[in-house]
Formats: sequence, C-alpha cells, structure tokens
Amino acid sequence: MRFLFKTTYAQDLTLFTDGVQRNWYVALLVALALIPWLVPAYLVDISLVLIYGLCGLSLMALAGYTGLVSLGHAAFLGIGAYAHVYFTQDLGLPWIVSVALTAATGVLVGLPALRMTGVYLTIATLAFALIIQEVFTRWDHVTHGLKGRPVDKPIIFGVSFASDTAFYFLCLVFLIAGLWITRNLLRSPTGRAWIAIRDSEIAAQSMGVNLAAYKTMAFSYSAAVMGLAGVLFAHKIGFLAPDIFSVLLSIQFLLMVVVGGLGSLHGALFGAVFVAFLPVVISQARDSVPAWVGSATALLGHDLSSAAFRAADRFVKQPGLEPGIFGLILVLFILFEPLGIYGRWVKLKVYFSTFPLYKQATFKRQRAYMRSERLR
Repeated sequence: MRFLFKTTYAQDLTLFTDGVQRNWYVALLVALALIPWLVPAYLVDISLVLIYGLCGLSLMALAGYTGLVSLGHAAFLGIGAYAHVYFTQDLGLPWIVSVALTAATGVLVGLPALRMTGVYLTIATLAFALIIQEVFTRWDHVTHGLKGRPVDKPIIFGVSFASDTAFYFLCLVFLIAGLWITRNLLRSPTGRAWIAIRDSEIAAQSMGVNLAAYKTMAFSYSAAVMGLAGVLFAHKIGFLAPDIFSVLLSIQFLLMVVVGGLGSLHGALFGAVFVAFLPVVISQARDSVPAWVGSATALLGHDLSSAAFRAADRFVKQPGLEPGIFGLILVLFILFEPLGIYGRWVKLKVYFSTFPLYKQATFKRQRAYMRSERLR
C-alpha cells in the first residue's frame, strides 16, 4: 500500500494525487489517440461513447454531486440538438449559441423546481421532458415536426469534421475539456456547496449556503453540458426526430450514472461505456438466436424442446426487451452494488492493496444520520 504525504498547499491544487496517477492518465490518453488506427471498424460506436460520457457528466453534476434527480435530461439534449441545427443551418449563428440557450433553459427549469425535492422534483422534470417532446413534434417551423430534420456535417472555424476519425477526435477534445472544467468546478466553493446540499440541505443552509442560487447553478451547468452533448449528438445521428428524445432516453441517462457510480466522474464514463454498448450486445444476441436454436433443435430432435426454443426466440426478439433489461439492471445494481462499477473497482483496489489484511466490513453499508437530518 502506498501512503501519500502532502507537504505543500500546491499538492492540494493539482488535478492528480501523485505522479503515478498522472502517468496512468497519460497512457490512457495515448491509447485513446491510437484507437482510430487500432479499431477503425468500431470508431462510430466509440464516438457515441464519448458523447454519452458528456451526457453522464451532465447528469452526474446534478444527481451525483448536488443530489437532484432528473428524468428530463433527454429534453435538454434535444434542445441543444435542435437549437444547434436551427441556429447554424437556418440563421448562420455559431454553435455556442445553442449551448447558451440550453443553459438558460436549465435556469428556467431550475427556478420552479427549487421548492421541490425527492420524488416531486423527479416528477416535475419528467413532466418537463414530456412537454418538450410535444413541442418538438408540433413546432414545424423549427423542428419540422415528425418529418424530422437532416443535419449537415460539422464545421468549426472553417475546419470540416466530416470523416469518422476527425469527428472522433472532436468528441474526445470536448469530453476532456468537460472533464477538466467539471473537475475544477467541483474543487471550487461552488462544487463544495453542491456536495453540501447533496449531503444535507439543512446543514448546508446553516453554514450559509444559498440553496436557491446553487441549485439553479447546478441546473444551468448540467443543462449546458447536456446542450454541448446535443450538438455532437445531432451530427452523430445525422437526422433529428422528436421520438429520439423520449423518456426512455432520460431513464438510460439515469441508469448511466447509477450503474457507473454516483458521485464520481469515473462513474460517468464507466456508465457511458456500459449504456452505449449494452444495446449492441442485445442486438448481437437477437441475431445469434436463430442459429443456435436451429442447431440445438437438430441435435435434440424433440418437439417439446423445439417449442421451448421457439418460445425463447420470440422472447429475445420482443420489441420491449431492451427497456426491460435496462430496468432490471438498474434494480440489481441498486440492491447489490449501490456504489456502481466504479465502487466495485475501488473495492478491488483496496482488496489487493491491503491483502491479506483486508476486512470484509470495510465497505459495509451502515444507516447513520446527521443531527440536522433529525429535524426533517
């Protein structure tokens, strides 16, 4: 086990705890830079992972660090996407305007939601998502309604990012910038106030934290990052339609941060990888079912077995299978691994660093309350 001894204040201001951690991140950055040449066939899917990483970063700042659960972030993604297409292709304005508009929308949503917490806030954001989806459907002048809108290839400062490789690096740069800004923001007084609100609103208010101001800032920043993800998402899919930004997409974003690990930037990225590749795995399973059904039926040669395999084939090909699997995974993680994938990774590191002195009760969940919580 390594022990870190801090001797200067500058060590608290650095992004990395020590040189070893910095070297690992440099190696990861080099690996990400080599991906277009290592796995060019999957470059499109990896670009989607980077976009989902920004989405997870957005919801993590709100739900993971401020404690405000939202089921309306698909609406912010749609606002960023549609605003970007309308402003750049119809009005000729820069893409940053769409991000600013999404941040302003987050303020408008955050202000009425200041007096709500818990399930009431979740219901309010869900209603907001449904309203915005209806706006996308009926505002034909901007969104073209159910006919949808085609999206041109991205061009920034006169530089075209039409190729898959160029778009991949564009998404990577924006994700790194978002991580850097969020990491520094969380270490600032604003981020510490968010964490205080998450842990106990009463305790935070007693220490002088303005709940209304910091909750509004959390909504605004989260919406701005999601708007930036919407800009990239619009160019990724190439065609916008209202049914893309459904409540199911918001549930996937919530699944992303819960499965990845609430209260961790690493968890946002782990959850993005999980959510982006899970539909691919389900699709591959659907395509492979007929092959092994036929081979198993030929080997067994029983009518009962054939009927069972045909029933399994119909079950796997059900249109509602994917949402059901997402919900099942969310429930299982909440029951058996509430700290998410990143929490499991931390447990493994602690286990191997303290072996054979590891104690099973190290991460045991305990029900404890702060004194301020008793006032509720």
